Amino acid sequence: MTGSKAGTVEGYATRPRWRGRVAALRGLDWPLCLSVLALSVIGALLVRSATFHSLLEQGQDPNGFVKRHALNMLIGFALGAVVSLLDYRLLRAYVPILYGLACAGLVAVLTPLGATINGSHSWIVIGGGFQMQPSEFAKVGLVVLLAMILGEPRDGEIGPGTRDILFALVLAGVPAALILMQPDLGTTLVFIAVVFGMLVISGTRKRWIFGLVGGAAFAIFSVWFFGLLEDYQIDRFTAFLDPDADPRGAGYNARQSRIAVGSGGLDGQGLFQGEQTSGNFVPEQQTDFIFTVAGEELGFIGAAAIVLLIGVVLWRGLRIATQAADLFGTLVATGVVCWFGYQAFQNIGMTVGLMPITGLPLPFVSYGGSATFANMIGFGLLQAVHLRRRPFD
Repeated sequence: MTGSKAGTVEGYATRPRWRGRVAALRGLDWPLCLSVLALSVIGALLVRSATFHSLLEQGQDPNGFVKRHALNMLIGFALGAVVSLLDYRLLRAYVPILYGLACAGLVAVLTPLGATINGSHSWIVIGGGFQMQPSEFAKVGLVVLLAMILGEPRDGEIGPGTRDILFALVLAGVPAALILMQPDLGTTLVFIAVVFGMLVISGTRKRWIFGLVGGAAFAIFSVWFFGLLEDYQIDRFTAFLDPDADPRGAGYNARQSRIAVGSGGLDGQGLFQGEQTSGNFVPEQQTDFIFTVAGEELGFIGAAAIVLLIGVVLWRGLRIATQAADLFGTLVATGVVCWFGYQAFQNIGMTVGLMPITGLPLPFVSYGGSATFANMIGFGLLQAVHLRRRPFD
């Protein structure tokens, strides 16, 4: 009798627990999950193709990059899973800490702890072959910071007031300025896209929006006119306007990336069979120019599939934003969508000649540690908002 009762009690105790876990899995946005997983798998294959031959020629493990990338992916998915389990509404209490850590990391980069890689002083070398790029994690801090400030309008106001907007712009300007000092123009532009998108969705009045657009245009003109850009950044813009003007210098990357993408045709030369990729004609193909590998080896069909999968991620993110339980959740999801959307557009655009070249990886596809972790944290934030899309009873 006692054993039977104990078993019954134990049965009643365990069933709700399993039901809760199953319900949590069912509650995930599975189109978003599957799209991110598909992009990650495709990215791993492209990273392997982009690095195999060069590592083999150097006498190193030809699968070294893809092994590290697979490890980064596993850690990233674990981070995303942990973040998705958190109640995003409780993040308000930790926003000052996250913001402070982000700024501290960006300041550390500008000290002797920082290292210059590919012309940008954006890294901290940890040791053992590991590097960290604080600007990637600063994107997460920016999103939650703006969501906290803009997501709590004052009594009697439909959108954020003047003080809230100014406060948000000043706080967002601090990490943006630190990133621009590295200099990392690409990440700074991501910050601008996130700030602008979240201001629009928060209900900011039109005069503020138009004023900010005018101010941004004036700032861009001032940066160019007063020569605040580095020489290599200016060369990238001039190469974007006319890549054939200096085909062996500033226009080399843009020209070779177009050749690689165009050589793929409709269905590509075959995975691991790209001549431009195996010949290392395009630099940094595993990171900034990963889309050239897709264009050459998978062709228009494969490249279009990547664009479609990214479109699904952005669509599901916007859907999560519209169904959020509160304005804070809507703004968190909006910020992540603006971050992923602009970065994908910039990366693919510079590969095919629609945008100037900046050092931005393709979300969920390019090789990277910090970028992969930050992207997966953003993915986890979207799931966290989705899982708690109904307000408190």
